[in-house]
Amino acid sequence: MFNNFANVWTIVGLAQDLKRAAPLAMRVAGERVVFFRNAAGNACALLDQCPHRGVALSLGRIENGVIECPFHGWRFDGAGRNCHVPWNPDAKRDNLSAVALPCREAGGLLWLYTGFDPKEEPEPSQTLTAPHGLALCAQSVTWKAHWTRVMENMLDSPHLPFVHRKTIGRDLFKHLGASRLEMNFEPTPSGGHIRASVDGTPRAGNMDYRFPNVMELFIDPPGKIFRLMVACIPEDDRTTRLWLVTVRSFARAPLFDFAFRWMNRRIAREDQAIVESSLPAEVPPPAEEASVRTDAPTLAFRKIYRERLLGSSVSRPRRREDPSP
Repeated sequence: MFNNFANVWTIVGLAQDLKRAAPLAMRVAGERVVFFRNAAGNACALLDQCPHRGVALSLGRIENGVIECPFHGWRFDGAGRNCHVPWNPDAKRDNLSAVALPCREAGGLLWLYTGFDPKEEPEPSQTLTAPHGLALCAQSVTWKAHWTRVMENMLDSPHLPFVHRKTIGRDLFKHLGASRLEMNFEPTPSGGHIRASVDGTPRAGNMDYRFPNVMELFIDPPGKIFRLMVACIPEDDRTTRLWLVTVRSFARAPLFDFAFRWMNRRIAREDQAIVESSLPAEVPPPAEEASVRTDAPTLAFRKIYRERLLGSSVSRPRRREDPSP
């Protein structure tokens, strides 16, 4: 399970988007997952597969914090425990559980652990744990590309004046006549900090890479906070859901959200076809593609991916047989 993306916390959305009344279905690293709130209102996650006949639990309904399978009415709580099997009062329900996954709410975000035994809790960016007064505006788009190619694109500044010449790359386009662009990747406990300079002059718009799959771009105007965060969530080997959120200390009224979403969609579309054309689909070992000095951040990501994620997986819990007839 969760091949090449196992045993990590990943952002999957905003916590406020998970309602009490309905389940929320997602696909993460090849696995179907259903999120819902239990009777206490806490976020929970199960593999989106009933242990009885394998149908999607997310097609069922939520009642009193318990999810009911749409096929035969089996019910499961947030820990995966079987709470009811219609027509079978003698069923040994301890053997008929669904598979629960660790799920948390932190920094206003919804997190999933791609395994079963996290040794630590998710660590949201300090941007999201700062004092109140910031507005969050989120959306998602889907690309037909391996998540590693998408992640590299988010960490790559040299492409801006070519792909985004009319939007966020206009300023860098003016500097194409300069002799040297420096891209510096400084490892940090959470991943790495990326700084750029042109002919020795530092550029605005530094960014952080947050392991395993988040980029945070710092675009703060004087005296204000303005950040863009992108989580590259693998759905499967060929599909990535980009979860984009802007965090701002100005224009905080919800009516401004449309403008920020519109700009994010426009910029994402500029990248999409190019990244989707990448071959091979997954980033290869560094020696299999030509690279140059300004590829330092993406090469650092490739090293982290190969050392910490590539080849990772978890085993599905083994089910005990129900001895009842």
